Amino acid sequence: MAEDLIAPSILSADFARLGEEVDNVLAAGADIVHFDVMDNHYVPNLTIGPLVCDALRKHGVTAPIDVHLMVKPVDRIVGDFAQAGATYITFHPEASEHIDRTLQLIRAEGCKSGLVFNPATPLSHLDYVMDKLDMILLMSVNPGFGGQSFIPSAIEKLSQVRRMIEESGRDIRLEIDGGVKVDNIAEIKAAGADTFVSGSGIFGKGRDEDPHRYDTIIGQMREELARVAR
Repeated sequence: MAEDLIAPSILSADFARLGEEVDNVLAAGADIVHFDVMDNHYVPNLTIGPLVCDALRKHGVTAPIDVHLMVKPVDRIVGDFAQAGATYITFHPEASEHIDRTLQLIRAEGCKSGLVFNPATPLSHLDYVMDKLDMILLMSVNPGFGGQSFIPSAIEKLSQVRRMIEESGRDIRLEIDGGVKVDNIAEIKAAGADTFVSGSGIFGKGRDEDPHRYDTIIGQMREELARVAR
């Protein structure tokens, strides 16, 4: 199985100093910058677009940027994020009229492609597209709504997807997003996840005394992950 990757969600960062926040969290040991794009149409919230992604690249961020599109339609915006420096682009099957074509479009733009599954979205969407996936993202909360906790049924869903990935023999990352914290990250890894998105669970735990503000919380997450053998 792939190495564990920690992906701080920048929506929880201090946007007044976003470049510094991203620099610090990466220096503290995070691996991927998770980038939530909401359009106030597919989900009832409005966030950030490709200009912010481009700004992070121009700031000097070289780490992978994982763009999670919660937008409808999807295809129109894919090229903009590819040009802005996205590494991964993931989208919801409910948001695309032609899932296979959208996955092909993402790869044609030079990015890694992925599908996102809401808590109640069936996994049958994976049946005929595993060969076009680099990442599968499972939501353990409902996207676009604040103040939610980890939905326990995500654990079984993670186990199911992990089995599907292993049976396929393909190199596909399995990402989890929603309510990931120090006290549940080990259980989530044990269920099969290898990529862990956390917003307030990281950015809400900064310490001024840490050299890079987030060293302690990232270190605690690493310790919990290390307790679980693959």
